[in-house]
Amino acid sequence: MDGPSGVVFPRGGDGGARSTSALGRSVVADALRGTDPVGARAAEHETNWRSGYLLHFRRLLEAGLTSAEAAQRIAANGLASLHERMRVVPPEGGETGLPEWLDAQVTDPLSTEVVTGRGQPDREFSLPYRGQRLRGDDLQRQLDTWVDGGIVEPSCAEAVRQVADNPDWLDTSDLRVVVLGAGAEMGPVHSLLRWGGDVAAVDLPHKPIWEQLLATARRYAGRLHVPVRGDGELAGRAGADLLHDLPAVAHWLRQFGQRLVIGNYAYADGGTHVRVATAADALTAHLLAHRPDSALSFLATPTDVYAVPAEAVAHSRQVYQRRRTLARPVRWLTAGRVLHRNYPPGADPGIIDCLVPQQGPNYALAKRVQRWRATTERAAGRTVSFTVAPMTRTRSVLKNRVLAAAYAGAHVFGVEVFEPATSNTLMAALLVHELRNPAPPREHPWRDEAAGAAHGGVWRVAYAPRSALGLAALIGVGGTRH
Repeated sequence: MDGPSGVVFPRGGDGGARSTSALGRSVVADALRGTDPVGARAAEHETNWRSGYLLHFRRLLEAGLTSAEAAQRIAANGLASLHERMRVVPPEGGETGLPEWLDAQVTDPLSTEVVTGRGQPDREFSLPYRGQRLRGDDLQRQLDTWVDGGIVEPSCAEAVRQVADNPDWLDTSDLRVVVLGAGAEMGPVHSLLRWGGDVAAVDLPHKPIWEQLLATARRYAGRLHVPVRGDGELAGRAGADLLHDLPAVAHWLRQFGQRLVIGNYAYADGGTHVRVATAADALTAHLLAHRPDSALSFLATPTDVYAVPAEAVAHSRQVYQRRRTLARPVRWLTAGRVLHRNYPPGADPGIIDCLVPQQGPNYALAKRVQRWRATTERAAGRTVSFTVAPMTRTRSVLKNRVLAAAYAGAHVFGVEVFEPATSNTLMAALLVHELRNPAPPREHPWRDEAAGAAHGGVWRVAYAPRSALGLAALIGVGGTRH
């Protein structure tokens, strides 16, 4: 079959090419149309989406700040547009829509292998950090240090303290945590299995991924539920591709009897990320229709646009005042092009714009889909864990040389870049906190998104992130060379 199959982008008019930019423009415009018609028209007429998308994704956030209803309308309309526009090319050819495909009869179903670990469940929360495992007083001191330095929001530290004080929360064996993208560095699989939980793992049928996952499962105390087909070595027949096996994955997950927690941690490069995000969201909506008691889990990227509380704005202003003398020569030499103030004085809420052009519009759309789903389902009364994660030295980030250099120099501006083991354990603790102590929806979705944020400091630094990105990269390159 020529061209992509499975979940694909729609063709342009008169059967034209499948364009990622056209899809992005249309979905953003549809999301804005009912709340910000001017913004919708601007998105539709954007001629250079690959660089111009930054303005329109910021507008998605700003247009929703007028009311909770506006934010929820944007989220619902964006999801509806994506699902209506994206298409499926099944193996037999032709095209169909996502709902029809998910409801199709499964002719090659997945079966289940369960791997039970040999270890003892860890019943004390500990956090790997710089070669140590922090627990007890050491953990409390590190949380205090992060709050004082503006690395995490106080609500994040408080949530981790509650998990540490309630170690029985760590046992999630009464739930079935579905991890889409189970092999992801930022996913919760290691922690959940260490604590003795039940994980239904979904990832590509790629043997090295499953060899690592199976080794982890055998080492720890939990149970890993593995989708399989055929006979032979387990790692060689495990896995399912969301882009092509979505009906089979949906059928497999519907069979589990425990309450589901559906976690989306899947990542791919470029336009494939939007395809995977669409497939994962379609699967989520399908499962919620069949299992309405399910909870949801997402990791929010720090490189997006968020509203932040007045306390973060005030912290940033204090840091700016301390640094302004040092920054003046740099601003003079660059004619004011760098080191802009992070927020206007007194902003409430402030808007932190951390979108990074190097990540591109497909990454922004894929992550925004998750935010829209979190907003929509939280408004419907479901338990949702949606937490802003810190900048982390994952393989997917470090292969981008500009971002790798910027991460290496970020400490100069007061940003802490985390190692994957620290980030994924911290995020797993916040997931457990939300599952065991769910908060009712706050008065506006932006406050739900800000709660528990572990942003690494970017919300409270002196300068707008993009205005410092180039300098951070230069510093990082210099530090690496020396």
